[in-house]
Amino acid sequence: MTPAIAQVKKLRIPHTIHHYRHQPGETDYGREAVEKLGLDAWRVFKTLVVELDQNILAVAILPVPAQLSMKQLARTAGARRASMAEPAVVERATGYLLGGVSPLGQKKRLPAWIDNSAENLATIFVSGGRRGLELEIAPGDLARLAGAGFAPLCAARD
Repeated sequence: MTPAIAQVKKLRIPHTIHHYRHQPGETDYGREAVEKLGLDAWRVFKTLVVELDQNILAVAILPVPAQLSMKQLARTAGARRASMAEPAVVERATGYLLGGVSPLGQKKRLPAWIDNSAENLATIFVSGGRRGLELEIAPGDLARLAGAGFAPLCAARD
């Protein structure tokens, strides 16, 4: 059991666990989850760890097909800039391997924001803490557990 799953179970948060076989060598983890579970890609949310001013780490949770707007995230976080954190930094800070970074159960709670498109959905899917494991949860419950706020995080869609 991953720390993310342990957290929702301990607090008795309604959730559903979804498993799929991760293909070794696959690096588009969100797309893989969408395809293997047959889900709407806009309901599957990826967890990205970014670096803000003064090496502060933060978490952005947004739909798999969307691109993170660094300007929007920086503005939301009250920072001047935002950039993707290095993989080794992400793994050390969260305790999870890339492709399995969950917004829940991280080693240290980081400031977090969920794209506001999640507010219109009954449930969303996020990593359960390892590749091949998705956690279906209500966005409000996710926000409460992760200490996250809702904000527009996505770059404009084409």
